[in-house]
Amino acid sequence: MSCIRAMGRAGLPVLLGLVSPIGSDALAQTASEAIPAVTVEAPQRSRPKPVTRSSRLRAASTASAARPVAPNATDGAGGQNNTRSAGEVRAGLNQSPAGQTATTIDRSQFDNRPSFSVSDVLRDSPGISIKQGNGPRDFGISIRGSNARNGFAIRNLVIFEDGFPVTQPDGLSRSDLIDPHAYGAIEVIRGPSSALYGNYATGGALNFRTRPGGTIDGVEYGVDGGSYGYVNNYLAAGKKVGNFEASLFASDTRGDGYIGNSWFNTQTVNFLGTLQATPDDRFTVKIINNDLSARLPLRQSLNQFYTNPFQQGCTTGAALAAGCPTVSLFKNGFNGGKDTETATQAGLGRTDRRTIVGGRWEHDFDNTMTWRNQFVFDDRNISQPTGATSAIGDFPSYNYMSDITKRGEIFGMESTTFVGAWYNTLAASSDTRNVMPGGNATLGLISANTYSDTSNYGIRAREELKLTPDLTAIAGIGWETTILKGVNTRYTYNTINVPVATIPAPTTVNRRIENTAPELALLYRLNQEWQFRGRVATGYGTPQVSNLFVLPNGDFGNNTQLQTQTNVGYDLGFDWTPSNAVKLSATAFYEFFRNELVSQAASNPNASNATYMFNAPRSEHRGIELAADWKFYPGWRFMIAYTYLDEVYTEYVENITKGAVFSFNRAGNKIPGISPNELTARIGYDEFAGPLAGLGGFVEVQWKDSFYMDNANLLKAPGYELVNVNVHYKTDLVSDTFRSLNLFLEVRNVFDRTYVASANNVGNSVSATGTPDAASTLANTTGSIYAGSPRTFVAGMKVAFK
Repeated sequence: MSCIRAMGRAGLPVLLGLVSPIGSDALAQTASEAIPAVTVEAPQRSRPKPVTRSSRLRAASTASAARPVAPNATDGAGGQNNTRSAGEVRAGLNQSPAGQTATTIDRSQFDNRPSFSVSDVLRDSPGISIKQGNGPRDFGISIRGSNARNGFAIRNLVIFEDGFPVTQPDGLSRSDLIDPHAYGAIEVIRGPSSALYGNYATGGALNFRTRPGGTIDGVEYGVDGGSYGYVNNYLAAGKKVGNFEASLFASDTRGDGYIGNSWFNTQTVNFLGTLQATPDDRFTVKIINNDLSARLPLRQSLNQFYTNPFQQGCTTGAALAAGCPTVSLFKNGFNGGKDTETATQAGLGRTDRRTIVGGRWEHDFDNTMTWRNQFVFDDRNISQPTGATSAIGDFPSYNYMSDITKRGEIFGMESTTFVGAWYNTLAASSDTRNVMPGGNATLGLISANTYSDTSNYGIRAREELKLTPDLTAIAGIGWETTILKGVNTRYTYNTINVPVATIPAPTTVNRRIENTAPELALLYRLNQEWQFRGRVATGYGTPQVSNLFVLPNGDFGNNTQLQTQTNVGYDLGFDWTPSNAVKLSATAFYEFFRNELVSQAASNPNASNATYMFNAPRSEHRGIELAADWKFYPGWRFMIAYTYLDEVYTEYVENITKGAVFSFNRAGNKIPGISPNELTARIGYDEFAGPLAGLGGFVEVQWKDSFYMDNANLLKAPGYELVNVNVHYKTDLVSDTFRSLNLFLEVRNVFDRTYVASANNVGNSVSATGTPDAASTLANTTGSIYAGSPRTFVAGMKVAFK
């Protein structure tokens, strides 16, 4: 729900910056909760050679599962640290892989402000873009524009939680299950990353880390509440007892929504437990469950947005206020006459459940070598009447990973070697059923069934070598086979009011796709103030089976010619830290795509599918990422995260059918959905001494530039600037029961700007003679826009118990 969105907190560092004229990401962050910080202020010294000791001599504290979060978030290129065990090094590959641009967003940046969704916390990282998806916490997360061209959920990056994958084997991730209150830190890893993370990592990766039980050390209860009926009750409990450490998080979140027909009710449970069974063996269990019940508004055209952005007065199709989007439903649920209804009248929404259960066993052969085995069961169960049809299905997946990490020497140079293999699979049968009048998303007859089977297996290897005390080289490669199988069966009802289906020959697919992804990186520390980095890396992402069965008009059909998208990216960057009070990071990147997968709104808004997917043969993504953190006076801090993106088609001919087929060369056009400029800036003060110690506040500005919505670059979604103001207070309590008290009040969108929170790409159209329709015509294309939240007030309280 976009009414509660914001970013990090005033008194915390703005992590990393990345810049990219011609490069891929190569800056890895230095501070993380799992690994000792690699400070940018001290030059890397030559370290003693690793000592191979019997694992029996190591204390059980070498466990890598739960470690305290670093107090500050940083950006930078992580280097080798020979004081870490092999298990800690392996955990770091999901947090700050050496040579890669990465940002850690620490809990302290959002602990004293509203944290309803990922939208509230991820904007503190350069390179990140957020758009509202189909539900209160469903957001499209983009790294360097990776997901901006998709209509819902998250694709083109992979997501982990405590090192467990929460991206399913078909490449789909959703943020519904993410309540930021649960996390101690979030890593944003940018740039092509398939050498390390495999399929779908064309944009990079995210790793969410829950709070270790030992850092909670008791029970915390909090409640946030505010405008539009929003209330979030949450609880965190954790403890470390002997060799066992566990944390449990639970939340119940409800709201009415600021757009008509957007109320929601969602519950999340998140558990992490680690047992150090022997000095050599650690067992970790991860459990996540999220239940979502929500109503969903229809997406508007640009003109409807300007007329009625919050869809007020849209109760019935018979008596509509201006600017209300509608949907056409078969009166009998399968053919014949149709009734025009609003989202409220039809009862559109989502009722979903997501359950993830994971287990991990880590065995240390000695202090320099760790073997890690991990298994995850991930089940996504959906019922989604979001328009003229409803998607219904259960999507269980299984993911197994095994790898070995070894620290040592090669020709006298410090070395870290990583080798791993994996297998994951998802097989599911899902129905598409017509929605009919009657309210509460009454279901009619089936219109299609899709059986899908996606499997991935592969191997990867990585070597980090310290060539000199100041220069580290990284090389990696991954090889993967993806098998896509599917059968799409359509049901057509040819006789009016006769519910007997004709079933044409089904569309089938059985494809085997192989991909290889190498990467190379260099880190050079000139002195204690300057660090430079360069990286070249590759990524790949196969299409989803369901993409292969949707035509440009949104109907089911044969789209099996879709190809795997690939990219090669180059990064150059630096980090400058002249003192503890100043940090500046910049990265320039240039990425070359082949067969980029682009999503676009279907030409028929009442079709079975709202969007379809196509390949753009060649495209280029380039940009600059900057981050600065300046503590210019005691208690004061200024932070900024800025991203510039320039993404264009370099080879793409679009064919539009209107009786005849008309072709248009889109080479040189901007890729729609990509905002060229995004910025988050914050200035804040926290009192650190005296009777007002713990009192603080900040002012924050968010800027998102306007962007094109269509391939012809005729229609633009407007940009916006938002101002948020926060005041907060934290104090320790002298009590046998209570530990601390946190209070905050925040005003979002202080000046009550009306803005676009999400705009799906729209298709271009032509006249019968092939003349392209003007922007004024495209502005009437529905199925695109959700408005952002008007001014909102949110207050919160959290009490920690001993």
